Formats: sequence, structure tokens, C-alpha cells
Amino acid sequence: MDGNTRGGRHSEALKNYNLRKILGHGTFGKVMIAEHKLTGHKVAIKILNRRQMEIMEMEEKAKREIKILRLFIDLIHPHIIRVYEVIETPKDIFVVMEYCQNGELLDYIVEKGRLQEDEARRIFQQIISGVEYCHRNMVVHHDLKPENLLLDSKYNVKLVDFGLSNVMHDGHFLKTSCGSLNYAAPELISGNLYAGPEVDVWSCGVILYALLCGKVPFEDDNIPKLFKKIKGGFYILPSYLSDLAMDLIPRILVVDPMKRITIREIRDHPWFQNRLPRYLAVPPPNTPQQAKMINEDTLQNVVNLGYDKDHVGGSLCNRLQNEATIAYYLLLDNRFRATSDYLGADCQQPMDRSFNQITLSESARPSTKNYLPGSNDSQGSGLRSYYPVQRKWALGLQSPAQPRDIMIEVLKALQELNVRWKKNGHHNMKCRWCPGFPQVSDMLDANHSFVDGSTIMDTGDANGRLPVEIKFEIQLYKTKDDKYLLDMQRVTGPQLLFLEFCAAFLTSLRVL
Repeated sequence: MDGNTRGGRHSEALKNYNLRKILGHGTFGKVMIAEHKLTGHKVAIKILNRRQMEIMEMEEKAKREIKILRLFIDLIHPHIIRVYEVIETPKDIFVVMEYCQNGELLDYIVEKGRLQEDEARRIFQQIISGVEYCHRNMVVHHDLKPENLLLDSKYNVKLVDFGLSNVMHDGHFLKTSCGSLNYAAPELISGNLYAGPEVDVWSCGVILYALLCGKVPFEDDNIPKLFKKIKGGFYILPSYLSDLAMDLIPRILVVDPMKRITIREIRDHPWFQNRLPRYLAVPPPNTPQQAKMINEDTLQNVVNLGYDKDHVGGSLCNRLQNEATIAYYLLLDNRFRATSDYLGADCQQPMDRSFNQITLSESARPSTKNYLPGSNDSQGSGLRSYYPVQRKWALGLQSPAQPRDIMIEVLKALQELNVRWKKNGHHNMKCRWCPGFPQVSDMLDANHSFVDGSTIMDTGDANGRLPVEIKFEIQLYKTKDDKYLLDMQRVTGPQLLFLEFCAAFLTSLRVL
């Protein structure tokens, strides 16, 4: 049954979708699963009834959510729900968004009880990344809780429900008292002025506690008593938590917002940094950069559906919402979901790659062309030169060998080049190299680990001056072809020296 026969009065507005079952009912609407007719991909459609909103006196909440959702059509982040389009009619508002098949994080916590620390950390890292992105774009969520965090097919987090969100303005303070009591910051329930980000940080701390402990830190059936616990910051840290977790949580759940840890400081905390996937360690590109990056394979898929290539490219660059761009983003998102097998992270890499980053791959054949202003379209594709297309090629070695064998060869090459390293995981290392380092073998034990376990010591010349050096990170990840790519990203140091090292590393690395 398609959208023209099921859904009655919704048929014209949702003509591009086949409506399926109802996922749930809200205060003034419902959420349905639907299938995009052209691409065949599933979406979730939130249907808000205007009349019901008037009766409930919730028009302002709905308007605020629509405003934020329209903003998030342009803002792309792997851990914020993707909004494809907002359709408004005199009777209803339809929000077409990404479908997350594994439901709410709350249900997942209830089902599993408290999570193992590594899994809780993975989820928390994704939450913090999404919240940080909201704040960078001047949006405060205001209602962060496990019910407003959905899990996709690979159990990656997606922030949803921006109905209580606010847009921040420099120099302005907020006083709105909102959100769920168990997750609300003390200054919020007290009606005090606040800037915005600090209340989301508090909620993140409560969520972290819930992930690790299976319950919220502030709980009481008596509302005045609950208020007293929150305002006083009274809670118990279970003894089974690790030392680093027991250090981080009290830094977040600080009653005084001026003394509360910030998102930046959470990111720098050792507990958060442990096993941090590289795609979350690097801030995502800003919106103008993202708008300029077009995946040519996906673009061609949209053209194959019957759209003009020139029209689609121009619409994407100008961030226009139409049937072609909606099809493009649906195809793009599902393409990445199907191929994202990054070791240590279940989400794709950021779409743009900086000059600081070298990805090692066996084939250097570019599968896309980079269209630059003034370039000629020699293949006669009709694609104008006013927008660039994402590059997909990589340099160097790709291997079908097992990850363990690859890493052994990598370590041998690093040792030959006198590189010092520190393992963050089985497939991730932080490295340091500079010309003139002493032999690494003199400082490593039989397992190729630092004798002191972790420290990378600074060594200077006779005058105490530090040598020129580069610091970089190595990460192995899986491709859709069941092969493995080695990714190297410069952290600090001269770019040319980094490229010089990469050339030497490729020379030393045995063919796998």
C-alpha cells in the first residue's frame, strides 16, 4: 500500500513516499516508517497535526523545532539525525528524516543494564561529538536524555528531538526552564540565567552515569526531594567504575556552572581519549566546506534516476531542497552506512581529507574527477565547472592480508625508520619521528613497546634545543572490498617533513 492509498489526506504532500507502519505516537502527532519511491530507501516521517498543537498550546514548541530542523537540513554530522525535508500544509507538518531501526538508547540501556565501559565510552564519544557540533552552530539542545538519542542499524547514536532547543546569540543569556527533571542542570531548574552549552554538558554527565551504572544519579519520586538532590549535587559513585570514569563524572556533575568542565575539557580527558576513533578526534568540516563536497558516484546514481547532472550539481552547491537533492542525500547516506567498516568505529570518515592526511592504498586510479573553476569537462558529461567533486583516490598500499600481519609489517617499517610509538589499540598508534633519533630498538622491549609503558621522552642536542619532529597517528581500517587501508594523519610538525617521512615509510614497508 503506497502513500497515495494509505494516509488519506497526506497523499499529495507525501506523494514521493510509500507509507508503511506507525512507529509511535507523540503528544500532537505520530511517526511513521516510509519508503522513498525513487531510491527505495527507508525514512521516518514525523507528522505534526496543527489543530492538535493549537489545542495543546504547543505551537511555539513546534515552530522552534521546525526552525532548528530546517537548520539541520544544511548541517551534516554522523551523530545528528539527518533531516531530508520539511513539508508544511495548512493542516499538518511533515518532517522526513533518517530512519534509525534500533530505537531509543533508553530501551537499549534497560535491555542490557549497565554497559561495559568500552561500549559506554564509544556511545558517549559519539554523543559529545554531536553535542559539540550543535554548539558550534549556536544550537543548545536543552533536552538531552536517552529517549532523545536513537540508534541506527550499527548502534551508532543520532541526536533527535530539538523541540526544546534554542539558538544561542553572543552576549545573550537564556532563562528557559525546560527538559526532563532527572537530566536537567541545577541552574535550569532553579530558573537562573545560563549561556546554554553548560546545561547540555550536565545532561551529558547524567547520560554517562546512566550508561555506566544502568540508572540515573538523581532519582526520587518526591519532586521537592529530587530538586534538592540536583541542586546540591548529591549522588553516589559505584565502586565498580574505573578510576578515570570516577574522575570524569564528578568534573561534569558540578553544581556551579562556572566550575563545570566544558566539552573541550571532556574531549581532553584521558577516559574520553581512550580508543577515540580518528573521525571523532578531528572536528568535522564546517557547513560551507561540506556543501562544496559532492560524491560523484552518488551524483551519477541520481542522474541515472532521470535528473539532469548540471541541475543536481548546482542545487547541491547552492544547498537547495528539491526532489533531486533529497534523492542524492538518501543515496549518499545509505551508501556510507553499507560500506563503513572503520576498525574501532562504525561510522564513515569525514568526507573531506586535509593536506595533513595520507591514506595508503594499492591503486592510485582516481574514480572521480575534481571539477575546478575554469576546468574543461572533456568527457562531455554536461557537468559545469562551478562546483568541485569529492576525490576518492588514495596513494600507496592496500592489502588483503590479516590486520595483525599488516600491523607487524608496519611496526617493522617504523622500527627501521627510528620511529617511537605508543599503541592506543590493536589497530591504532600515536607516533613520533624526527631525523637523528637514537635507535628505537634501544628503547623498546621484546614486544616493541616502550620500556616505561607510555612515555615519549623529549631529547635535545648539546645546547638543549629540541630537534625538528613530526607527530602523527596511524589507523588501520577496512574497505568495502574486505581489504585494509592504512591511514596516516599528521598531528604536529612541518608538512613537508611529514611527506618526506611518508615517502621513506612506503619505501621501507614490505609489500603485503
